[in-house]
Amino acid sequence: MIAQDVMTAPVFTVSPDETIAHTRHLMIKHKISRVLVMEGGRLLGILTKKDIGYHMGYGEPAWRRRPIDQIPAGVFATKNPIVVAPDTGTQVIAKIFVEKDISSVPVVSEGTVVGIVTKSDLMTSKLLNHMQGMVRNVMEDVLIVNRYHSLNHVIDLMNERNDKLVVANNDGTLAGIITETNLAFLKPGAGKNGTEQKDLKFLRKEEAAGLKLYRYVEKVSTIAEDVMSSPVITTRPDLPLADAVAEMEIQRINSLVVVENGSIVGIIKRDDIIKEVAK
Repeated sequence: MIAQDVMTAPVFTVSPDETIAHTRHLMIKHKISRVLVMEGGRLLGILTKKDIGYHMGYGEPAWRRRPIDQIPAGVFATKNPIVVAPDTGTQVIAKIFVEKDISSVPVVSEGTVVGIVTKSDLMTSKLLNHMQGMVRNVMEDVLIVNRYHSLNHVIDLMNERNDKLVVANNDGTLAGIITETNLAFLKPGAGKNGTEQKDLKFLRKEEAAGLKLYRYVEKVSTIAEDVMSSPVITTRPDLPLADAVAEMEIQRINSLVVVENGSIVGIIKRDDIIKEVAK
């Protein structure tokens, strides 16, 4: 299979001067995770949900004095993206995704953008029809945070790991998951520079055998439980990979949290599947 067999077309675009607000609206309306930044028919960059989400917590000199929704799309876009020709093989594209740590490539023919191939496009290709092995063979360790961790701590960890986070309850059970989508579509103003706060309530005992009483801590800003998705679709380690891929497609998600005997033991992601395709 080649790029033109799996690519998405037409491609949604924005100009470098259009705002993040306009871009987010476009993503929500058309259920897409990225747009191409173009001007006069010239490809300048790609702007993804992850690019927007990772800027939600902290200000930067170029834009920190303005709400994020008023920032021009060109500021956050990845410049000079890697492109492929329509006849580029899908396995070659998978290798590009893995080696360059990117999730999409515009398809360009004779200087004109004719489509885009994303990891999601590869997930629906015939390459995955005959995958062998089980979830345990490709699943990864997962980074777990408490539901009361601050938004800025969450963003820092996601930036550091370039990955999604699983949110756990105090007893270690699964509470939710935080992805770049959760961050990208978060209400502007949340985070370190935001003003929204809430009362956080904890349960405690005054004495070892005493009554359980509530106490209130000081007001806190947005926390993990405010942005997580729940409930979470899970799988088991011994599920065949082909079934896991099918479940992701049915649920329209790109990861499954792996649970065994009630404990979180890992995560299987679209990226893990793409790595298998690239071999």
